Amino acid sequence: MALLLGVDTGGTYTDAVLIRDEVEVIASAKALTTRGDLAIGIGSAVGEVLLQSGCDAAEISMAALSTTLATNALVEGQGGQIALVYIGFEATDLDRHGLKEALKGDPALVVAGGHNHAGGEVTALDYLSLKRFLETEAAEVSGFAVASVFATRNPAHELAAASLIAEVTGKPVTCSHQLSARLNGPKRALTAVLNARLIGMIDRLIGRAQDRLVELGITGPMMVVRGDGALMSAQQARARPIETILSGPAASLVGARWLTGVDHALVSDIGGTTTDVALIRDGKPAIDPAGARVGEFRTMVEAVAMRTTGLGGDSQVHACASGLQGGVVLGPRRVLPISLMAVEAAEVVHGALDRQLNAPVVGEYDGRFLRAVPGLPAVGIGPRERALLERIGTEVHPLGAILRNRIDQGALGRLLDRGLVQVAGITPSDASHLLGRVQVWDALAAEKALTLFARRRIGSGEPLAPDAQALAQMIVDQLTEQTSLALLETAFFEDGADFGLPVEGAAKDQGADRARDLARHVLTRRGLAAHRGILALDTAINVDVVGLGASAPSYYPAVGERLKCRMLLPQHAGVANAIGAVVGRVTMRRSGSVTCPAEGKFRVHLDSGPQDFSSSDVALQVLEQALQGQARGDAELAGAQDIHIDISRDIRTATVEARDVFVEAMVTVEASGRPRVAKG
Repeated sequence: MALLLGVDTGGTYTDAVLIRDEVEVIASAKALTTRGDLAIGIGSAVGEVLLQSGCDAAEISMAALSTTLATNALVEGQGGQIALVYIGFEATDLDRHGLKEALKGDPALVVAGGHNHAGGEVTALDYLSLKRFLETEAAEVSGFAVASVFATRNPAHELAAASLIAEVTGKPVTCSHQLSARLNGPKRALTAVLNARLIGMIDRLIGRAQDRLVELGITGPMMVVRGDGALMSAQQARARPIETILSGPAASLVGARWLTGVDHALVSDIGGTTTDVALIRDGKPAIDPAGARVGEFRTMVEAVAMRTTGLGGDSQVHACASGLQGGVVLGPRRVLPISLMAVEAAEVVHGALDRQLNAPVVGEYDGRFLRAVPGLPAVGIGPRERALLERIGTEVHPLGAILRNRIDQGALGRLLDRGLVQVAGITPSDASHLLGRVQVWDALAAEKALTLFARRRIGSGEPLAPDAQALAQMIVDQLTEQTSLALLETAFFEDGADFGLPVEGAAKDQGADRARDLARHVLTRRGLAAHRGILALDTAINVDVVGLGASAPSYYPAVGERLKCRMLLPQHAGVANAIGAVVGRVTMRRSGSVTCPAEGKFRVHLDSGPQDFSSSDVALQVLEQALQGQARGDAELAGAQDIHIDISRDIRTATVEARDVFVEAMVTVEASGRPRVAKG
């Protein structure tokens, strides 16, 4: 009998489950995620399930990890400083697809080189400019992204640049053609930039997780969940961390299906930082053909069609102080709950809150604290950020004791973006402690902080809320409202064709924007309120909703009432991600293209360079054979057994003089199988 360990490392909690023979959960546990050393939280959760089950660590035949850390990092704008080498493009192309925003001021070199659509070299690669760039920028960055014009048709310049970068700097390099076989250079470059930015973070997570499991006596192979719900080896995840974006949400969908058996339902998974909503149709999560979108970024990573919103139990609460009525908005940035920070530094937190409560007016930084994240390298920051980090040191501080001027505010923002500092403030978790829905951390600290926040003045001059209790209910009601909107947006988008929304191609993101508008439309709101006038309006979600996440039982019954749908809250909903991590399959996909640069000539675009054939059938066979070898090899490296191969062709033709003429073909090979497990 196989004993499988699933671990999910989220922004707030690390979950662990033990499953026997993929049919029975025999133990589950949670531990706080420890940002400074993730292995501590992982070790605590795994140690607890071993204790609960009475199993020997040596019995575990496989461990699988899902994580929301990559997703959270992109939502919150975090990650290491990197450099982009942009080959054969125009400098103006940096503004396309959000590439300039993704760079966040990090260095970029636009250099001569690149190929044409047929794979022929347009201009020689400018090695001299690249060498000069490396000499000036290499010391300050943690990795490099390389993207070249038409690299999917001929990757020679990307490979040459990557070789030189590795030789000169010794730092990790991400080539865009290794992440996607599709055209659209700026979008591939964006994906490569995000991958390079995540490498250090995910490498630390996986490395420390493996070390801790070995220390606990677990020697079975370790897998990592990809964004499409499939499994990959730890080694593959370290090289391509971008593929782990939406890893946690994808695992939650697999877990939701395993827990409930639903064939058609919306799944909403609330974590500490994000809420992830997706549709299970015919028992399977759909893959987003346009590429995973996380926050503001649309990538070229194959992942589940998931809508991720910066809304969670630890979302920062913002006061709407400009209007006469007031109110609150949640997210998208995560902060540490005050109730949790008080557990870790009770004297500092309570002392500061008491002083602030006794003051005649509420200060700008009252009720907020900060600390440095220990153990992380302080690379890619300037002198102001470094000075602020030294001022913070290793202790917890009231925010107002550290920030001395507006310049410090900017420096703090950059430290937050790099994940080097954490800020604590009031969150829905604090509100839940005050309302008695949760009793895990320091409820008294939550009450003090909420009392302070309630005293903030709105546009009318009145306090934001009459007391802490009223503010706590206001926050929970706002979470219900924003969660309902996230579910409605997904519902409108999935039904998009019925509402005239573009659902594929380049206009798909416009469809998402219009779905967002429809979710907020006055008719939708009146329908949810069952308007009865001359018109009778009713709006409801017409499928079941599966609520996942540790706090789902606390928040989601109200969401079900708001949307007039059946809300399913399965047993083990709080560890669904960890369950999904171990019941998935290894699936590897490789894609490639055949083009027709001239009549009677069919060009296969391979990693080794283009090859020409006189027959389209022969060209397709050569490509399929090459892709099969690559996909099978990837699956075997990932630890798959009993591998099944599936091949799909997408052939484009044009009608010329009443006959069909071959234009282009895209071939995708999928190799899948269950992961091998160690013999017990």
